[in-house]
Amino acid sequence: MVFIPSGDGSVSLKRYTLIMPVVSVGNVGQLTVDLIISTLALPRVGYIHSDCLLPVVGNNPYATTSENSMDMCVSSEVYASADRKLAVLQIRSPIVQGKHRSFRQQLLSWIKESEFSKVVVLSSSYAYHRVDQQLIGTPLRYLATPALQIIVGDKFQTLKWKELERVAAFPGISEVEAEISIPGGGITKSLYHNSCTEGIPLAVLLIFCSEGDNIPDAFNLLNFLNEWMELKEKPSDQHGVTQAQWKIPSSWRLLFGSGIPPALF
Repeated sequence: MVFIPSGDGSVSLKRYTLIMPVVSVGNVGQLTVDLIISTLALPRVGYIHSDCLLPVVGNNPYATTSENSMDMCVSSEVYASADRKLAVLQIRSPIVQGKHRSFRQQLLSWIKESEFSKVVVLSSSYAYHRVDQQLIGTPLRYLATPALQIIVGDKFQTLKWKELERVAAFPGISEVEAEISIPGGGITKSLYHNSCTEGIPLAVLLIFCSEGDNIPDAFNLLNFLNEWMELKEKPSDQHGVTQAQWKIPSSWRLLFGSGIPPALF
């Protein structure tokens, strides 16, 4: 994995917070990252080149004018804000079959080389795989490595967040040790375990969902993240409800394809 700066000079992301998605059910993490980049108008600072990702090329998904709509985007790009000390990695293509382990190793190596202050992974898991205690209440969960727990203290408890429950590998057999299970979560589980082992301050934020129109899931996950990171202020409406206003990227107009041609009728 190689980080290639967009401009001529080098880019330092030291002590930045990295937010990144994992390719998972409904692509919720990637949709959430789209909303972050679009809302905060984050400039692209570089690309990630890896032989573990399928190649993708297209027009600028965050275009605001006809001039910048022709800018090219690729499978993995990094956006950043120096004022916020925030870096956002967007991954637009799946991992090549058989290269999941290699990609994790490359990713963790780049994270350590860049010296990020902490990493936030946005993911999702199949709703139909939930166990009984996960069926009640919020579909949002978190995981935090020991290194991150030292940094955040009791922040997640103050927010009254629910940690992802450990479940038995074989339901109904209590003698089996409970473990983390994230079906449909791609490399989320292994990335979390590797980060625990290597002392990387990393949090996983995920939502239980199903394939379909996952835009509402992306908004829910982003609001969940915003409770902690405070990426955007939450003004109150006339009913006293606080809700951040997120900007939908222009590329979402074609999220489900173009409209039906009137000529068909």
